[in-house]
Amino acid sequence: MTYVIGLPCVDEKDLACVEECPVDCIYEGGRSLYINPDECIDCGACEPVCPVEAIYYEDDLPAPLGVYLADNERFFTEPLPGRDAPLGSPGGAARIGALGVDTAMVTALPPQGA
Repeated sequence: MTYVIGLPCVDEKDLACVEECPVDCIYEGGRSLYINPDECIDCGACEPVCPVEAIYYEDDLPAPLGVYLADNERFFTEPLPGRDAPLGSPGGAARIGALGVDTAMVTALPPQGA
C-alpha cells in the first residue's frame, strides 16, 4: 500500500509534502509530484499538509482519481521522456532533484488551475 498524488497537484506542485516526508520519497516531475511506492512507508505525514488535497491513501483514492495509482507507479517503472531506463527506486528524491518530466498521462493533460 502507498499514498498517491492525483490531479489537484498538476500545475500546482506545492512542495509542503516534500518537506514533510521523513523518507524523501516524493519526486518532482515537470507538472506534478509523484510518490515512489517502493520507498513510501505509509506514514501519512504528507497528506494533511497538502493545500490542494491531492494526496490520498491508495484505498481511499476517489474513483475519478483511480487512474493516478497506476500512473504514479509508471513514473518509476517506465522510462520517462529523455531517459533510457526507468527511474526505479533511487533512494531519495533529494539525491536526484527535480526531473522536469512527467508521465505521458500528466503531460497530455490541459493546463490546470488559473
